[in-house]
Amino acid sequence: MKPLLLIPLAAILLVANSANAQDRIYRCGNEYTNNAAEAQARNCKRIEGGNITVVQGTRAATPAPVKIASATQAGQRVDAGEQRARDSDARAILESELKKAQARQAENLKEYNNGEPEKRGDEGRNYQKYLDRVAELKSGIARNDSDIAGIKRELDRAPAAAPAAERTAKPQ
Repeated sequence: MKPLLLIPLAAILLVANSANAQDRIYRCGNEYTNNAAEAQARNCKRIEGGNITVVQGTRAATPAPVKIASATQAGQRVDAGEQRARDSDARAILESELKKAQARQAENLKEYNNGEPEKRGDEGRNYQKYLDRVAELKSGIARNDSDIAGIKRELDRAPAAAPAAERTAKPQ
């Protein structure tokens, strides 16, 4: 009877040993593999203990780059007078945005009152509301300051406005 018991026991050990061979997992940086040859070629580290489950993540879809076709890309050249008009329009828009931002800044500074704005009715009982509004005003002033600085940088980069005589003169 002993020889009969050894055969199933040997078969079980053989199957268990081959199962262990398949359970070898190697880590190669942020990747895992169970291919020993690949792991050795890439100098991967063998992981001991517990089971590892790797779930493939989905990659975010990257939008295709938008191509803006300008007149020069289409092979057409823009007339110098038309380009000056565009530059002048862009400069006028930037200047109006700067004036709006400066007016908004003056209004915010007036309301902020050097960190002590007037309390509103609902803030008399709830001091935290008042502190939140003061903090919001302060961050709004800082944000508006950076907006003004950005607009000024854009204005510095923009071509200077043409003198009035040059704008009214027609190209020959």
